[in-house]
Amino acid sequence: MATKDTAHAVDAAAVMKLLPARPRVLALGEPIHGEDTLLGLRNELFRQLVEREGYRWIAIESDCLMGLVVDDYVTSGTGSLDEVMERGFSHGWGAFAANRELVRWMRSYNDGRPASERLRFAGFDGPLEITAAASPRQALTTLHGYLATLVDADLLPCTTETLDRLLGADDRWTNPAAMMDPSQSVGQSAEAKQLRLLADDLVALLDAQTPHLIEATSRDDWDRARLYGRTAIGLLRYHYWMADPSPSRMTRLVSARDQMMAANLLAIAEQGPTLAHAHNGHLQRHRSTMRMGDVLAEWWGAGAIVSAHLGPEYAFLATALGTIHHHGVATPPSHTVEGLLYTFPEDHYLVDTRRLAAAFGDARPAPRVSSYYGYSPLDPVHLAGSDGIVFVKDVPQS
Repeated sequence: MATKDTAHAVDAAAVMKLLPARPRVLALGEPIHGEDTLLGLRNELFRQLVEREGYRWIAIESDCLMGLVVDDYVTSGTGSLDEVMERGFSHGWGAFAANRELVRWMRSYNDGRPASERLRFAGFDGPLEITAAASPRQALTTLHGYLATLVDADLLPCTTETLDRLLGADDRWTNPAAMMDPSQSVGQSAEAKQLRLLADDLVALLDAQTPHLIEATSRDDWDRARLYGRTAIGLLRYHYWMADPSPSRMTRLVSARDQMMAANLLAIAEQGPTLAHAHNGHLQRHRSTMRMGDVLAEWWGAGAIVSAHLGPEYAFLATALGTIHHHGVATPPSHTVEGLLYTFPEDHYLVDTRRLAAAFGDARPAPRVSSYYGYSPLDPVHLAGSDGIVFVKDVPQS
């Protein structure tokens, strides 16, 4: 079957040898969340990309607005490391030692460097959790406040008082019952529909005033205003579909989330080469699928969208695993992709997917089946959709 020519050390040089040119977005996926071993591999690859390939941005699957807290800390030392880990991450990511080490290292690297050489941090997920979505208040009011200080008042589509009245109490938006019961959502109320129009007008004004805004503030401030605009529109769209009772509701929701992720990644990529880290399902080039009961949702994920925009400037490395014993994931069967890769002696390595596909030839590997809901094995049908595979033989408990 495969030879050791298929496998290489997981380092920046080996990654670049797999690719025709340095990508603007190098996406590193993971098949399971919450394992410090995988986060540590990401950290080391990012260090090498910074030092050898000129990468300056890292973007992770975390709240894009909370991520600004981390970026302020790593670029200028705002706040303390403890505060940043508590307030700068969603999904519980701030509790992981490897994420703390990433932030600490970025701050240390940036200390004393000019702004043009500093590393930057971004969350590229929406302000969304599994059980609820955030109120659009922060995004809308911050965007409005930025514009109100810089453009004529008669150009603004509304006042802050109007926004406050239409938004109402934030707990109307964050009600966790709305995730399972569309009738509990305010996303299709008259007020929410009016807010969608106002958000569109505010973003249009931001675009129209671009030359003035950049000159009056800075490109960084303008970029952040764009982020608030994207987030306001994305959240209002997400809440709209939360209130939808049709069978396509879940597909609309997961698609809306990945649209937000893709828009954020594309905006980050405008500013420089970026390492993006998220679940394989968000970064893969083929369609994503998820079954909830009898409903099968299929949609294009963030990686597929970004790849369509950037072409060869997008690269995707999927991560595959051998065992995760603390979650009941035992040695993979020999007739799966993971089973073949498990026979190599190294603890972790980078796999050339073209050589791997050639090694299998006409013998199609079987998909691996896992009883653990939090782990997604590789789909062998889509091997060609990745530029490489990072394989980790055994994942110890964090």
